[in-house]
Amino acid sequence: MNVYDFKVKNIKGEDVSLADYKGKVILIVNTASKCGFTPQYEGLEALYKKYRDRGFVILGFPSNQFLAQEPGSNDEVQSFCKLNYGVTFPLFAKVDVRGNGADPLFSYLSDAAPFAGYELDKEAGKLIKQVVSEHYPDNLEGNGIKWNFTKFLISRDGSQVTRFESSVTPEELEPAVKAAL
Repeated sequence: MNVYDFKVKNIKGEDVSLADYKGKVILIVNTASKCGFTPQYEGLEALYKKYRDRGFVILGFPSNQFLAQEPGSNDEVQSFCKLNYGVTFPLFAKVDVRGNGADPLFSYLSDAAPFAGYELDKEAGKLIKQVVSEHYPDNLEGNGIKWNFTKFLISRDGSQVTRFESSVTPEELEPAVKAAL
């Protein structure tokens, strides 16, 4: 099994097979419009524009699972992303990314690229761990997604999945994207 085996709904509710992205380097990100990491949309869009002609795509999946930081409808999410950050990369319907109701894609990604720890050398990493400890202590254990803007980089053939936690900025991610291309 790999990422190409999954079907998801785009932001308009239409079915999309991830096999449509075969041969591309894919970055899958769970997003939220009211999160401290929301400004990462700007860096993600810049990364997408810089490398899309070389076979790179970003797939954004809004989720409202963490402190209700994505409360809007799919239309509101799309409008917010376009108006505030000029997002042109594909957006998908809101999903749960962890727990019993998690979208199967995110269960797969969490298993394929296990949680390796918070970036405690960064203030953002310390803050995420603190917030998760306070609000979602059960999330501290296991490989499930810990917070918004967790990123999964998938190789062109779909065989390799690398996980980057929320505190990793799109700019910090660029060398890994370039290497995958």
